[in-house]
Amino acid sequence: MKALTWQGKRKVEYGDVPDPRIEQPTDAIVKVTSTGICGSDLHLYEVMGPFLDAGDVLGHEVIGLVEEVGSEVTGLSAGDRVVVPFQIACGSCFMCDQGLQTQCETTQVRDQGMGAALFGYTRLYGQVPGGQAEYLRVPQAQYGPIKVPHGPPDDRFVYLSDVLPTAWQAVEYAAIPPDGTVVVLGLGPIGDMASRVALHRGHRVIGVDLVAERLERARVNGVETLEYGDDVADAIRNLTDGRGPASVIDAVGMEAHGSPTAKLAQQAAGLLPDLIQRTVMQKAGVDRMAALLLAIDVVRRGGTISLIGVYGGMADPLPMLTLFDKQIQLRMGQANVRHWSDDILPLLGDDDPLDVDTFATHHLKLSEGPGAYDLFQHKRDGAVKILLTP
Repeated sequence: MKALTWQGKRKVEYGDVPDPRIEQPTDAIVKVTSTGICGSDLHLYEVMGPFLDAGDVLGHEVIGLVEEVGSEVTGLSAGDRVVVPFQIACGSCFMCDQGLQTQCETTQVRDQGMGAALFGYTRLYGQVPGGQAEYLRVPQAQYGPIKVPHGPPDDRFVYLSDVLPTAWQAVEYAAIPPDGTVVVLGLGPIGDMASRVALHRGHRVIGVDLVAERLERARVNGVETLEYGDDVADAIRNLTDGRGPASVIDAVGMEAHGSPTAKLAQQAAGLLPDLIQRTVMQKAGVDRMAALLLAIDVVRRGGTISLIGVYGGMADPLPMLTLFDKQIQLRMGQANVRHWSDDILPLLGDDDPLDVDTFATHHLKLSEGPGAYDLFQHKRDGAVKILLTP
């Protein structure tokens, strides 16, 4: 089959890989009809190369049709239309019972000390072949895939794989009071969708970004927008009675702009051999933390920061005095897809209150994937969300 594979830093190739097959009785094979490029895929494209091998199949946002199921998979049949959550969870362990599917005890990558296995990600998360491909093997298919109706376009449901539950959890974790304001840092796909979810719930939303097209896109949806700059913290406080907002969502993560020292450290690490680079990143890695530091600065005393942007550093300096003194609550983690999917599905009817049908900015062929990664990384042509069709 054809797939997109990682071949090195900023190098993705479209080519042939082995067809997936049923390996366990709880597996299913899904024919992919649409697959997205996620912001966290760009971390693989740029800084996480030491944890990848040439030929790894990328991608973790998938909708498609069931082709085949293993002998222990019930509730799914060939021809069913399904969305595949980005994490692989069993649905029956202690952690899954707590609604923490990203910590699934059946698929935890224990040799790396990490949580549940993920599709199309690094060896830290199991190095499971991903969904930017014609077909996908889905482990734990007795639980994971979400059945959706035939008929509406893929755009209606594909975001259940990651974008929607990630944005939903970001808003839940932000603990926005009924009369409160939430500031969303970063208006890429997750920040944009989190803004829509918060607006749908009746909250006031202030969005911050560097990219004019992203600011305009959010403004049209009802978000008060601010361009990121040296004076953005004061601007946020001026809009929130001088105290700052009750809630802040950091939807940026490890590659934030405005962190020149950490950027140089990441670049320097990138010059090391992979084995040494892995050790450095796991023991002394640093993130570009401008977004998180801004969140800590502007959130009001006693407020909540919801951290949904991906971070990977192990030696990040945090202003603990400020966090403690301001009595800040901090919640974070990858989204537990199946924990939220039943709450989100009712919003995906024909009224489409989150406007998911037009959320994608680009629809391209899977064969155009290498160029799509470059387009998305450089934020050209208004790229916010790219969907690929095999």
